[in-house]
Amino acid sequence: MDLDQLERREFLDLLVALRQIIRATDIHSKKVMKASGLTVPQLVVLLAIEELGAVTVREVSRHVSLSQATVTIILNKLESRGFVIRVRNAKDKRVVNSNLTEKGVEVVKNAPPLMDGAFMRRYGQLDQSERDQILASLQHIARLMIPDDGTELSLPAEENITNDVNSIL
Repeated sequence: MDLDQLERREFLDLLVALRQIIRATDIHSKKVMKASGLTVPQLVVLLAIEELGAVTVREVSRHVSLSQATVTIILNKLESRGFVIRVRNAKDKRVVNSNLTEKGVEVVKNAPPLMDGAFMRRYGQLDQSERDQILASLQHIARLMIPDDGTELSLPAEENITNDVNSIL
């Protein structure tokens, strides 16, 4: 093989590995949806609110790496289903904070794992330095995939996510 063929083969191997990760994630996302009635992005937003407390769209957006528009669409759906309540900040009426309702707390408490159990078990058996290395590598790959034009690589808006998604979550 010449150098061009080796490079092409390397990129093909990289693409295949990424597709395997995406496929496994998609399969598990469908299981989560079936078990909870919520999409993974919806659960991620609920978990962020649980972790952060009364929180703005911007804070959730930064915490979960979704665009503010996507988080707003997700919050609209979660609010309409009674999982979240949005309240104006008492000190600054321009600020709107999202909080979990009792129903939201309950769904988070009973939510299925966001990642496949077999993966989590095998990953958990790795030593911490190897887990740190994997996480750092995946984060580095994510940064490498940002287009040169600065286009945001947030997930698609919730309204565009179907049951047959090919999204990262």
